[in-house]
Amino acid sequence: MTIKVNDKHVHAIGRRKRSTARVFLQPGSGKILVNRSQLNEYFSDPVKAEQRMLDPLKALALDGQFDVIATTSGGGITGQVDAIRLAIARAIVLLEEREKGARGEQEEEGETTHPWHKTLRQSGMLTRDSRVVLRKLVGRKKARKKEQYSKR
Repeated sequence: MTIKVNDKHVHAIGRRKRSTARVFLQPGSGKILVNRSQLNEYFSDPVKAEQRMLDPLKALALDGQFDVIATTSGGGITGQVDAIRLAIARAIVLLEEREKGARGEQEEEGETTHPWHKTLRQSGMLTRDSRVVLRKLVGRKKARKKEQYSKR
């Protein structure tokens, strides 16, 4: 997980299947750009894509407070949306760590996670979905499909 923090924005990377997404999260009005295009121009079903992508922000009641600039490559629509979702969740946690560090707060004993991190972790948004397509196996029609067995 390669992550960089800047004064203006927070940068994080997310992956799903064959897709990779880089997300820049910065304070703003809730604007979303994917590969330099508006959301409704890039995705065929922008409503579902937006709902899935912004789950981390909605879980923390932060939707509309940040601009999301994402670049994606590889895979299909679902993989790219889920990769952006993971990257947004990681960026939020980074943003919280940066703000906590700027305030000069120190971690108390027993406190290893932040409230946002804990909420996102419990809802499963910080876990990378590692399922990928199984390759075609030798002697089979597809990955799992076999020739039909005939007894007689």
